[in-house]
Amino acid sequence: MKAPVRVAVLGAGIMGSATALLLARRGVPVRLIDAAPEPFQGASRWNEGKIHLGHLYAADPSLRTARRLLPGGLAFKPLVESLLGSPIDEAITTHDDTYLVHRHSVVDAEAMGNYLRAATALAREHPEAQHYLGDLRQAAVQRLDARQLDAHYDTASVIAGYRVPERSVDTQWLADRFVQALAAEDRIEQRLSTRVTAVRRTAPELDSPLRVDTEHGSEGEFDIVVNALWEGRLAIDATMGLAPPVRRTHRYRVSAFVRTRSPIAIPSTVIATGPFGDVKCYSPTRFYLSWYASGLLAEGSDVAPPPIPRLAPADRERISADLLARLGQIIPAVNALPPLIEQLRLEGGWVYAVGEGSLADERSELHRRDRIGIQRSGGYVSVDTGKYSIAPWLAMEIADGIAAVR
Repeated sequence: MKAPVRVAVLGAGIMGSATALLLARRGVPVRLIDAAPEPFQGASRWNEGKIHLGHLYAADPSLRTARRLLPGGLAFKPLVESLLGSPIDEAITTHDDTYLVHRHSVVDAEAMGNYLRAATALAREHPEAQHYLGDLRQAAVQRLDARQLDAHYDTASVIAGYRVPERSVDTQWLADRFVQALAAEDRIEQRLSTRVTAVRRTAPELDSPLRVDTEHGSEGEFDIVVNALWEGRLAIDATMGLAPPVRRTHRYRVSAFVRTRSPIAIPSTVIATGPFGDVKCYSPTRFYLSWYASGLLAEGSDVAPPPIPRLAPADRERISADLLARLGQIIPAVNALPPLIEQLRLEGGWVYAVGEGSLADERSELHRRDRIGIQRSGGYVSVDTGKYSIAPWLAMEIADGIAAVR
């Protein structure tokens, strides 16, 4: 009888957790290792949850980024519902996004409209279009007229607006249910509060067993190690001899996660394209709000991300007030939020991307997300998720590959 495959998954965010669950459901035991005391404590819990169709990347008119992100975005809902064993409709934003063209956008209004229509056509014509968060088979882009713009937005800052068939999910809602699914799976052994420092082969051969070194000692031997870390992935890759991209950027950003004591009508809105902000309405009382300059706390291009500044309560109040004020200047409905706020949490996580530059520069490599995916070296697998929305789809590819060699 063939010996069972021994698998370790590093990182208990959406990428690592989806991989572990998919493997466990195929009968493969998994050791899931994470530095946090619980799964889903970083960027996978604290982000806007946009399930990308590519609309955000209008500064990549080649549509390479849209094509790269689209299959994962379309697969997100059915895959996650399968993993959690229940519908996720309660977590989906209540209406389609509105994209506003800021007067300092790196993409002009006409080019933005042309791009949004092209990205929507890709989604609408895809064989899996009906499986998105909403059925896309009749999807279209609507340009807001002058009356609509003037009624809802500051037209001194905004020069055009488009309604697109893109939506988001409440990442906190999903995180809680992923944690429950992991705990219920007997084949997943969670090794938490355990920071990984290296992965190494036990012999020179490429297919030799692997050990995982942590701050508490060495774990293994494993036939396969999946590096699904978000923070620090490149540093662990380096211990296995995988060279990092020549240009890379780590950014740590915080945003406001708000619950109100009574309903309020604020549309899900993206201000594009550049270092601006967005609002997500998960329900009439649950919101996500971000403003890029207000929430950017750390940035670096080394293999390891820079330290995260510690925020005193006064810092949190200042950042929250600033991002609400910045968004309120452009989306006046946001100004009705403060007196209704029951809870505001300023939370965040790392954003990693291949490339460098400023989002205010149309030539910046950060306006692309097509250079993402999976690297393999023997039994070592490293995955650059790129975006939250495509993690379950990439996890399926990894799990299928591992299950095939059992």
